[in-house]
Amino acid sequence: MRKIFGTDGARGVANRGITVELAVKIGRAVSQYFRGDGPVLIGEDTRVSSPMLRNAVAAGIASNGVDIVTAGIIPTPAVSLLTRLGNFCAGVVISASHNPIEYNGIKVFAHNGFKLEDEVEEEIEHLLDKINLTALPEGIQIGKITEDTTLRESYVNHLVKRFPLSLAGLKIAVDAAFGATHFTTIETLKRLGGDLITYGTEPDGSRINVNCGSTNPHIISELTKASRSVIGVSHDGDGDRVIFADSEGNIVDGDETMLIIGKWLHKKEKLKNNTVIGTVMSNIGIERAFIENGIRFLRTSVGDRYVLSEMIKSGAIIGGEQSGHIIFLEESSTGDGLITVLMLLTVMNDEGKPLSELRKGIVHFPQILTNVRVKDKNIADKEEFKDLIASESKLLGDKGRIFVRPSGTEPLIRIMVEGEDENEIKNISSKIKQFLEGLKCVE
Repeated sequence: MRKIFGTDGARGVANRGITVELAVKIGRAVSQYFRGDGPVLIGEDTRVSSPMLRNAVAAGIASNGVDIVTAGIIPTPAVSLLTRLGNFCAGVVISASHNPIEYNGIKVFAHNGFKLEDEVEEEIEHLLDKINLTALPEGIQIGKITEDTTLRESYVNHLVKRFPLSLAGLKIAVDAAFGATHFTTIETLKRLGGDLITYGTEPDGSRINVNCGSTNPHIISELTKASRSVIGVSHDGDGDRVIFADSEGNIVDGDETMLIIGKWLHKKEKLKNNTVIGTVMSNIGIERAFIENGIRFLRTSVGDRYVLSEMIKSGAIIGGEQSGHIIFLEESSTGDGLITVLMLLTVMNDEGKPLSELRKGIVHFPQILTNVRVKDKNIADKEEFKDLIASESKLLGDKGRIFVRPSGTEPLIRIMVEGEDENEIKNISSKIKQFLEGLKCVE
């Protein structure tokens, strides 16, 4: 049973759940498991605690006789891609993605750029306290730590070659959330000729994700509309997600983005196995649109590891989440916000249409997502709570649904209510939240 690694690596409040001592142990265990040809690549986001944890992980790896290359501030998907393309035995990212600034995490990629399977994470956890500290290397056998901040430019160069677009004269708004995409997304779009209007492009660990970025899309909505940009781009702190805004300020989530790109790939006869992977959170309206366009739409559990697993199983090349975490398997082995941006710009360029026109006719079922901060996430397993969900679901019938899941990274229960009648789902959502408050389990 995994205890340290959750749905997306090890994550928690820095210096409380994710400590220096734990980071050193993870570094040693990762180096023990992946020891082989090449060093370990380490990247980080802009959080105040990231250098501390990066140094701790690097110390653990070096103390076990394995070399390290640190890339500095760089998006998570860039580490994945560079690990696969370079001579690295593994990749490590210090980041807590979209979480608040006090959080941080450690996620690991295998030499092929894929996130670790559950079984591998369990083996690494098993190694945490098993390494013989009296047998560690000495002298010149200790691992060497080198820095190479040009690796982020290598990532940009790779994407510019993969997507040789001309964005000349195209006004694009970008919210980098004061995070890891502050250089890579800006540099890539500028090199392709884009005229950029930016927010959150300073690497600021005290402001990362704070009222900005993909979890706060009102910023990109307002910026895009006010600047009269043709498209708005909003990343999360580590760059594996992106949410868009059209020229009118309308928010375009991951579901819509997959539909637009999926339809285009289908039209170009490039959609392998004619399949797109979504999650249980994907809007029913989006699912119906895929089906109406002759595309098979499969759902899986929330989490990119589950999306990726289903993609491999079904032979799909595109899959993702409503949150904007989308995987294009022919380009990368993990969700990459910048690749998603370039894919959508490719569609716009090929179709000769702005995003506002590409999304016309897309119908969403009304959907309310409520995050309830709780003392104990196991409250979702209580019979009285399950009975309430079953009762309200029965009232919705086949015209809607309720989905409840504990967050994998925070003390939250996420409640999604979806249906044809907006007033009805508002009432149900409110009723569920009040029920939890009545149990005195809400923080």
